[in-house]
Amino acid sequence: MIKLFVMRVDMVYFSERELGARPRIEEEINKTTWGGLFTIINARIKDHSFGGCYPEECQDGGSQICGCDYESFSLSLAAEVPGITLPLEINNQPSTFAILDLLEFCHLAVGKPTQNSYHSYWGHYHLGFNSEEGQTDFRDDINRIFSRNGLTYELGADGMIVRLAPEGLRDILMSVIFHTGDNVLDSLLEAARTKYINPSITVRQESLEKLWDAWERLKTIELGKDKKESITALLNKAAIEPIFIKMIDNEAIELTHIGNTFRIRHSETTQVPLESSEHIDYLFHRLFALIRLLLLRTSRCK
Repeated sequence: MIKLFVMRVDMVYFSERELGARPRIEEEINKTTWGGLFTIINARIKDHSFGGCYPEECQDGGSQICGCDYESFSLSLAAEVPGITLPLEINNQPSTFAILDLLEFCHLAVGKPTQNSYHSYWGHYHLGFNSEEGQTDFRDDINRIFSRNGLTYELGADGMIVRLAPEGLRDILMSVIFHTGDNVLDSLLEAARTKYINPSITVRQESLEKLWDAWERLKTIELGKDKKESITALLNKAAIEPIFIKMIDNEAIELTHIGNTFRIRHSETTQVPLESSEHIDYLFHRLFALIRLLLLRTSRCK
């Protein structure tokens, strides 16, 4: 069995110690990053790490696993992740989304192989597999490449790739708990959070729709149907200082205008489309900051 060099998970390079970690803002996987991911996956193909899900059985029978059935693994991968075929080619880089799908597929199938009895006649070991340990090692290796190359993605313990929110917003989104007393509002806010960290820009666009829907519902949470009086009462609970109240009142008006002007809640031809992922970040951060302020000041989240 091939012995792999194992990088210490807690290792921090000199540049990180001196300058801090690289900002996680890159959304496209470049050739260098693909090279690292390519190497990680190929190493696990060679050491039979996918044999637990795609077993090659010993020729003597008895259901003993002696390796990975490369053909079954290859056929399943091609069917599950269109655009990816084996063998992987370093000079034929798939799209970013195909690579992310490939990583999720591999995480589901990977296990850490261990050598059991040696079969002298066929010259191979019978193998066992530890899925949990294999998946942990695989995640650590993948996420290290993501981090070192400034990618905004993370492979989670559930095997799903998520997009990291910008610094500052990230910790808040991961820790906030909504308890507004309105199940529909809580559901809209949770959907907005979940969709925002999705790698797909289309799904992230939907996060704005959910957040603006939550904003419209929040406006009536204090006094019910009279939206104008209700939002006024809500804003007055957010601060005491008149100038600050006026500032967030102006912000509330402007954010409502943004929701009606850009292609967020409506799809008429007159709506202005959003051009980039950075624009989604900006608008989400801006409205979420106001909503969170109002929820915190009225004890509706923590």
